[in-house]
Amino acid sequence: MDKQIERFTWTAILAALVALLGMTPLGLIPLGFINVTILCVPVILGTLLLGLKEGLVLGLVFGSISTARMFMGPSALVAPLLGANTALAVVMCILPRLLIPLVSHLSYQKLLNSRFVRLAPAISSALGSLTNTVFYLGLMLVFYRVAGLDSSAVQTLILGTGLIAGTSEAVVAALVVPPILIAIKKMMKRA
Repeated sequence: MDKQIERFTWTAILAALVALLGMTPLGLIPLGFINVTILCVPVILGTLLLGLKEGLVLGLVFGSISTARMFMGPSALVAPLLGANTALAVVMCILPRLLIPLVSHLSYQKLLNSRFVRLAPAISSALGSLTNTVFYLGLMLVFYRVAGLDSSAVQTLILGTGLIAGTSEAVVAALVVPPILIAIKKMMKRA
């Protein structure tokens, strides 16, 4: 198979997976009072497998799905911001998702040329996932203030969500992405 067609096909498959996970309950792992999202997993996987350009496409798909879901029924944390400033809410949904592939790619490339080469996929996956959490929740807090909303009422909730869900998501990404990456690379070599 032509390499360009193969890259396009893998990008399309992973984009479809992001959409499936984002538009169904399959993308959430319930942990009691919070849900851990795994939507960053195909974005990180695609970035490490195919490169930054394809990763950015997948990040944009993730951000678009997040934006669409926000308009369909925003969470209690997002609803006030959406009502106060729609543009800021959209930026909050898209920008962190574009930073996932950027951080994953840059950290992966750096780690491939270090003594941590064997851990590069796991570390890069965790960093990509944490980037999503930190920037999404961080922008939420900043945008609450910019929009003139009372951020003190949500600070503890944002911090708690970040610590519990963010840590859990990073661990899931670090455990799930590397073996899938290895398996797909082996498949691609055989083709």
